[in-house]
Amino acid sequence: MKIRFSSVREWLAVIGGAVLIAAGFNGFLIPHQLLSGGVSGISMLIGYVTSWNIGWLYLALNLPLFIWGWVLIGRRFVTLSFLSVVATVVAMQLVPEARFNQDPMVASVFGGVLVGLGTGVSFRAGGSTGGFDIIGSIVLRKYDFPLGLFLFGLNGVVIVVLGLLERNWDYALYSMISIFVTGKVIDVIHTRHMKITAFIVSTKKDEILGKLLTVPRGITVIESQGGYSRSGNHMLMTVTTRYELHGLLKSVRDIDPHAFVNMVETVGVMGLFRKD
Repeated sequence: MKIRFSSVREWLAVIGGAVLIAAGFNGFLIPHQLLSGGVSGISMLIGYVTSWNIGWLYLALNLPLFIWGWVLIGRRFVTLSFLSVVATVVAMQLVPEARFNQDPMVASVFGGVLVGLGTGVSFRAGGSTGGFDIIGSIVLRKYDFPLGLFLFGLNGVVIVVLGLLERNWDYALYSMISIFVTGKVIDVIHTRHMKITAFIVSTKKDEILGKLLTVPRGITVIESQGGYSRSGNHMLMTVTTRYELHGLLKSVRDIDPHAFVNMVETVGVMGLFRKD
């Protein structure tokens, strides 16, 4: 029952985050023809040019990425991300598209805040909002690459295209503000650093190790001893990303609720990291 309740709580969190994202889109960004980051921004750009439904474009552009992520990342992360995208699309059809204010600067800030809140909630539940997040997670599995710079580059291309098409760089600059605010809000809600080192102390080493190794990651096992109890334990050390931290903690908690986990912000790594 505990696992089922946890799953329902995660689904509700993802759906709640999706409603916040849809409110940011329909209440602030889309009425002013501003862009969000990632695939949602591409969907908005296409929608502005063609007048197609932005929500359904968002879903269609994400589908190939979900298939790619299902193969390379894992079912749980992709399932929650898919739920987030579908819930966002449905909410966009229900939340009225209305211009609540006339100043695009204000719209970019408040739209960015709402999108950041919704995205951060989805991250904390163990999923994402699809799109570039899935691409980023796949990239991090293969390369120790500065993901923030990578995603900024992808978003930058979309922003430049908007400026060229609209022939008004004010829209592009306002959109950059929105994306920046979204990122800052996500950082406040979720983990700021992309890499986290987890030290896991447990008497159920084999069960935890078997579960964690279902996702390609390097794990170091160290024999340890409790300073007070003098009992023998094992400590598992692994470096993970913010995208997978929630799933890692959930796996450990399900196997050994009494396990001690110390999470440390990792400035950088050297050598092999997350290679298949």
